Amino acid sequence: MRAMPQTATGPDTLKSIARRAMQQYGLDPDLPAAASAQLQTITHAASTQAAAVRDLRALLWCSIDNDDSLDLDQLSVAQPLAGGAVKILIAIADVDGIVAVGSPLDAHAQTNTTSVYTAAQIFPMLPERLSTDLTSLAENQERLSVVIDLTIDAAGALGATELYRAHVVNRAKLAYNGVAAWLDGKAPMPARVAAVAGMEQQLRIQDRVAQQLKRVHQAQGALSLTTLEAQAVFEGGALIDLKPDENNRAKELIEYFMIAANGAAARFLEAQGYSSLRRVLRKPERWDRIVALAAGLGERLPAEPDAPSLSAFLVKRQQAAPALFPDLSLAVVKLLGAGEYVLKRPGQPAEGHFGLALDDYTHSTAPNRRYPDIIVQRLLKAAFIKAAAPYADEALRTLAAHCTEQEGNANKVERLVSKSAAALLLQSRVGQEFDALVTGASDKGTFVRIAQPLAEGKLVQGAAGLDVGDRVRVRLAHTDVQRGFIDFARAAASPAS
Repeated sequence: MRAMPQTATGPDTLKSIARRAMQQYGLDPDLPAAASAQLQTITHAASTQAAAVRDLRALLWCSIDNDDSLDLDQLSVAQPLAGGAVKILIAIADVDGIVAVGSPLDAHAQTNTTSVYTAAQIFPMLPERLSTDLTSLAENQERLSVVIDLTIDAAGALGATELYRAHVVNRAKLAYNGVAAWLDGKAPMPARVAAVAGMEQQLRIQDRVAQQLKRVHQAQGALSLTTLEAQAVFEGGALIDLKPDENNRAKELIEYFMIAANGAAARFLEAQGYSSLRRVLRKPERWDRIVALAAGLGERLPAEPDAPSLSAFLVKRQQAAPALFPDLSLAVVKLLGAGEYVLKRPGQPAEGHFGLALDDYTHSTAPNRRYPDIIVQRLLKAAFIKAAAPYADEALRTLAAHCTEQEGNANKVERLVSKSAAALLLQSRVGQEFDALVTGASDKGTFVRIAQPLAEGKLVQGAAGLDVGDRVRVRLAHTDVQRGFIDFARAAASPAS
């Protein structure tokens, strides 16, 4: 979990804005008294002597996350098999082992349903004493976990899968940027990799398998997108910039392992006859605009939504114009729309995830940060012992709708605070012109994004004729830090492109 600076007027202002936004959108910024009281009674990580829980502590598990993250949800390890196949094991933190259904801590987590990451402050779904310690897969600490065991052949195809509980120990807490730079040959081996015998080979095998999975997913129609998220940069307690948090090879390693694990969890619950919570992304309603964007780049997409065709187009554009690909990715993401959670009954047709080109998908790999993952974890643990499901179907349906709504509210909080941070940086630059990308066009208005600092605002003048993906020259007209308003006007002689 990222540590935030504590001083200076800018961060204090943003913290006040963040807390107000949390309350405005129905999210609780503070741990309720009952949950705080329960927390005081928790002194140890979850443990069990159950014979069915395997002992996998000797394996070379590692975590890869942000440099300053402490809420570690998953570990991975590779075991080479005959014929070029590899067994990839993903260990997921057993949060349910401490946070019981219906407890005060569970009620708070169910209220917010997600950790909220703002430029000013993090509002963890679970208190840090749990999420960054007792329910975290912390380095050199024995922890209970749910393991998703995947066999992947030499071509990257998924074979046998197995799910079970196990004791694990994180042998190396690693960071995305350091691992990626080393894998790309741009930096020396991270010290924590060098300190653990066999870890270098481990990571190279995991990287190779992840890249195989990526190729297979793309061939099946999964969309490979590169979006830039604004990361607040502080210096001496003052906000000095919003820079893009870019994708890299280590993030892809985790991304494709998590996609495979989440698909396996969904299929396991289906096979065991349990209803589940699914993560779906429906076919895009604005497919016609995606087709128009492709046509503007000299490419043709079919008239009806087709994930493999869109995937092939994106791969081609990334190779042809890598510098422009994040802007194209952002436009496509906006046009695809938001994902949602739904109830899935056994035998019921699956709605699927258009962006991943998967029929069976859930969220199970981040239980310290997302409540749907705790729900799925409880369902998995019930299925392991053939126990009654901890949730009735109607309860799952209600929770699915609530989690979708709160995820949207959390996104609104994060966007508002990001815009307030950007307004803080831009307030002295009113009147300056910027190159911008249209990121939204609806009855709510037309929105554009500039690159330096990475910020989004509303085009309040000259929006006629513009649509998502167009490029336009804009002039900063007004900022309002408290409300997160950044208003632009279209600059003179600025045609859409």
